[in-house]
Amino acid sequence: MALYSEKVMDHFRNPRNLGRIENADAVGEAGNAKCGDIMTIYLKIADGDNGKKTIEDVKFETFGCGSAIASSSMATELIKGKSIDDALNLSNKAVAEALDGLPAYKMHCSVLAEEAIKAAVKDYYDKNNIAYDADLFRESTCAHCSE
Repeated sequence: MALYSEKVMDHFRNPRNLGRIENADAVGEAGNAKCGDIMTIYLKIADGDNGKKTIEDVKFETFGCGSAIASSSMATELIKGKSIDDALNLSNKAVAEALDGLPAYKMHCSVLAEEAIKAAVKDYYDKNNIAYDADLFRESTCAHCSE
């Protein structure tokens, strides 16, 4: 059995949505220099057809391993064109499943992708004085990063 799925390898070799959005509506960062993985997510948000705020464009910059790059790439694909609510509901498990799995010791990469998205949404709410439930943005502690 291969260590990484074909999807992980594809998103690592050919990352989607790589880069920066100039004048982004929101920016979120997650990671820890100690563990070596740092992700930055950029969002461009517009009014959607259904009246909800929609992620019109999303880009990422990731400093880290192949799993971190693949997780960032897949996470951006999963939220592009979706509502902010949908983005907030994206779990690290959904990212890992969409990649056809990650090795257990690399699951923290999918956690960082989830956290970077939440940090970007929180940034959007803060910049636009939108009230929110602070519990939605509680930081989790990555066991890998706190070793």
